[in-house]
Amino acid sequence: MAANESSVSNENTRKDFIRTIIDEDNASGKYDGRVHTRFPPEPNGYLHIGHAKSICLNFGIAQDYGGLCNLRFDDTNPTKEDVEYVESIQEDIRWLGFDWEERLYYASDYFEQMYEYAVQLIKKGKAFVCDLSAEEMREYRGSLTEPGRNSPYRDRSVEESLDLFERMRAGEFADGARTLRARIDMTSPNMHLRDPIIYRILHQSHHNTGDKWCIYPMYDFAHGIEDSIEGITHSICTLEFEDNRPLYDWFLDELGVYHPQQIEFARLNLNYTVMSKRKFIKLVQDGHVRGWDDPRMVTLSGIRRRGYTSSSIRKFAERVGVAKNNSVIDMALLEHTIRDELNETAPRVMAVLRPLKVIIDNYPEGKVEDFEVQNFPHDKTRNEVRTVPFTREIFIEASDFMEEPPRKFFRLAPGKEVRLMGAYYIICQEVVKDEDGNVVELHCSYDPESRGGASPDGRKVRGTLHWVSAAHSLPVEVRLYDKLFLVENPNKAPEGEDFTVHLNPDSLEVLTGCMVEPGLADAALEDRFQFIRHGYFCLDSGDSKAGTLVFNRTVSLRDTWAKMKK
Repeated sequence: MAANESSVSNENTRKDFIRTIIDEDNASGKYDGRVHTRFPPEPNGYLHIGHAKSICLNFGIAQDYGGLCNLRFDDTNPTKEDVEYVESIQEDIRWLGFDWEERLYYASDYFEQMYEYAVQLIKKGKAFVCDLSAEEMREYRGSLTEPGRNSPYRDRSVEESLDLFERMRAGEFADGARTLRARIDMTSPNMHLRDPIIYRILHQSHHNTGDKWCIYPMYDFAHGIEDSIEGITHSICTLEFEDNRPLYDWFLDELGVYHPQQIEFARLNLNYTVMSKRKFIKLVQDGHVRGWDDPRMVTLSGIRRRGYTSSSIRKFAERVGVAKNNSVIDMALLEHTIRDELNETAPRVMAVLRPLKVIIDNYPEGKVEDFEVQNFPHDKTRNEVRTVPFTREIFIEASDFMEEPPRKFFRLAPGKEVRLMGAYYIICQEVVKDEDGNVVELHCSYDPESRGGASPDGRKVRGTLHWVSAAHSLPVEVRLYDKLFLVENPNKAPEGEDFTVHLNPDSLEVLTGCMVEPGLADAALEDRFQFIRHGYFCLDSGDSKAGTLVFNRTVSLRDTWAKMKK
C-alpha cells in the first residue's frame, strides 16, 4: 500500500522511538525502504487490552509507512491452544478496526521448514539431542550468579543426534524423554544462551496440523524463523523479550537466513487489574467471573461487551504512547478516554433504577401527553430530540425522595416542589408506607401552567428529577460494575495465597425491575446511552434477547478512582 498524506500526518503526530528507528532505516536504505510488521499472538487465550496496544502499534506503523502487517498465530504449544482462541483473536482485531487482508499465517505452516532448519543446525554442530530430564536440566543450567554445566550428551556425534532427532519425529520416544538443544554457551551470563531447548516431544494433537507431529519447536526458535520466512522488517516485541534478542539473532545468523530487526517496547500495565492469560484462565475456570467476555475483565471481548468502543481503545493506546521503560497506567485514564467519547456520542435517556411510584392526583386519569426531550442537552448546537409519554402515574428514583431531608436536599420531600425533566412542576402532598414503614408511593399535585418544565410566574425550583411513565415504561435488568480487585497491584498477594485474595466481592451489582423510557425497546445490541445521572450504559450483547433487556454500565459520569485512592 502506498503512503499518502494521511499516513504522513499520522506519523508526524505520533512520533516515538520505534518510528524514529524506522525513519533511520528508510533513510539508509535498509530493507529497501520496506516496512513490514506482524502481530503474533499465541492462540492460548483471549486477547486483553495490553494486546490492543501491540495491535495498534504494529498495524498502525504499517499504515503510517504504507507498509504491510501480518496476523500470525504462534501456535507451537498444542497443549494450551484452541480454535476458539484463534477465532476470538481474529474477531477482536477486526473490531479494533484493522485488516490483515490475505496475510493470515500460522507458525504451524512452517513446521516442516523449521524441522529442516533444526537438522541444519545439527549438521553444523550447533545442536544436539539431550537425554537430561527437565529437573536435571534445571540443575545443570546454573543460576544468575553461577555458570551452568555442559550436558553429558553435549558431545554426541552429529550422526547420533541426527538419528535420534529423526526417531523423535517418528514418535519412538515418550514425552520428555529427549529434547533437541542448541549448542551455544553454558557459561553465558544470559540464561537464554545456555544451550536452550529447540524441540521437545509432545504426543498431542494440534488444532491446525492434527496428529502429523509429535515434536514441536520452542517459541524462541520458531519466532525468528517465522519473521524471516515472512520477510518481516521490524519485529516489535515487549520488553520481556529483550534478553531473548541475542538468541533470536543467534538462530538467524547460524542459519544464514534473512534477518529482521527485533525491537522491544514497554508493555501496557494497568492498576487494579491483572494482565496475564494464566490469571485470566484461573478467573474463568474457577468461576470468579462469568467467562472470557465478562465485562469486569480487561479482555477485549469483555470491555467490548461492557460498552467500550474500538475508537476509544485506539485513542487510549495513542495516549499511553510507546516507551522503553515499563510503567503502570492509571485505570482512570482508560475510563476518561471512553467517557470523553460517550459524552459526545451517547444520547441521554431517562432510566429509573430503583423505582418509587408517584401518583399526580390532579392530573386527568387516562390522559397521555407526549413531550419532546433533547438527546444532547449539553450541546446547544445539536437539535436531536425524542418523544416521551407522560401520564398520571410515573416512577422516580427512590433516592430522589426524603421524608425528612437535610438542609441542602433539593429533590422531592413533603410539601416541596420540584421540576420533572421536560414535563411539569409537582409538589409532594402525601406519603404512603407499607406495614414495615417503607415508603412505597407518593401522592403529588402538578401545576398545569408549568408544561415543559418552564416556570409560569418566574418562581425558581432548584430540583429537577428524571422520570418515566408507569404505564409506558420498559422493565429491564441493569448491571453495575465496579473494580474487579480491591488493591492497585493484585499481583502481590500475602504469602501462601494467590492474587484472587484481592478480588472485590462487590464487583457486580444486578438490579432487576428497573424502568426505562419505552423507546429503548428498539435499542440494538451494544447501543450506548447516558442514563441521566447514572452513567453510560450499553445493551448487553450476551444476555439481552426479545422481552429481556439487560444494560451494562460502561462507566460512571465522574472519575471514581481518585476518590477511591484517598
